Amino acid sequence: MAMDARKQRILEAIVALYALDGEPVGSGLLASYFDMAVSSATLRNEMAALTRLGLLEQPHTSAGRVPSAKGYRYYLDHLLQGPDAMALADEDRRKVDALFDAMDAEPEKLAPAAARALADYTGCAAAASTPRADDLCIAHFEVVQVGRYSAAVLAVTSAGGVRTRVARVDTGLSRSDAAQLAQLLNQNLTFVSPEDLTPMLSASLRMAAGARLWPVVAAAEALVRTGPQVYLEGAQYLAQKQDVRQNLGELLEIFSDTEAATELIEPEGGRVTAKLGDDFDPAMPNLCVVCKRYLAGGGLTGSMALIGSSRMDFRRLIPILDYFAARLGQSMSGKRQEEQT
Repeated sequence: MAMDARKQRILEAIVALYALDGEPVGSGLLASYFDMAVSSATLRNEMAALTRLGLLEQPHTSAGRVPSAKGYRYYLDHLLQGPDAMALADEDRRKVDALFDAMDAEPEKLAPAAARALADYTGCAAAASTPRADDLCIAHFEVVQVGRYSAAVLAVTSAGGVRTRVARVDTGLSRSDAAQLAQLLNQNLTFVSPEDLTPMLSASLRMAAGARLWPVVAAAEALVRTGPQVYLEGAQYLAQKQDVRQNLGELLEIFSDTEAATELIEPEGGRVTAKLGDDFDPAMPNLCVVCKRYLAGGGLTGSMALIGSSRMDFRRLIPILDYFAARLGQSMSGKRQEEQT
């Protein structure tokens, strides 16, 4: 049985109506949705056909239907296409711009701040990863005296980003110490991959710095080993949704593992990708993860994602996610919004 244009319109309508209140959609409600242009009898026949195709389910003995996981997949893959299918509202654009204008521009703070803002704006959970590249490494170190007993280690990456870590030196730190440490780090730890930071190299640096100043070198080594981070924000919104809150424990476990979290929110190529919880192992019924890649300049990329119910308002929320990702990429690369327009 083929999917003709009328079946597609009916499936699309049921997805939209079911998203409103979570109640099964009957032929009478559908008829009103189509302004009585299609009879209830015809709609019942088409809904029965969509059920036989596995795109709809009948949860109760009533005539109402809900989209199945297969139905949502068809909807996401086939019915959200075209440049005008999901346009971002001007009001949403202005509000998102205002949110980013108010954010701290420090790269390390942008990813969690953007995820938190996206979660609060949409009422879904949201996630964002920090930028990454296969050949990213530290190109330069600075050691800055912070008070008498602390030093801030600043690491500039090969892509121009900055990482920071603070170390405490119990015996005190002079400006001369800071200068000598910076020289030691730049001679031995620049353009070194985490795999190349061997115990032998670490031991030689410890000997060169001495036990007194070793905490500063240890902080620098930690920066070399630092990989992409993934931040989950707005988990409370999932807890408020009856159809997905049973998945919260599994989801939090995934986000305790950076590699697993990165894979979860990684899209397919540059397009928005929707992943349904029924496809996961183990399955997370009724959950949907919509993700988008952002470009941060210098060959760096990261991901943003909305995590919520498969009943989410895709037509409104996907353009918002897409714009959030674009703005995060601009902010990460130091570009102002007017430079992009």
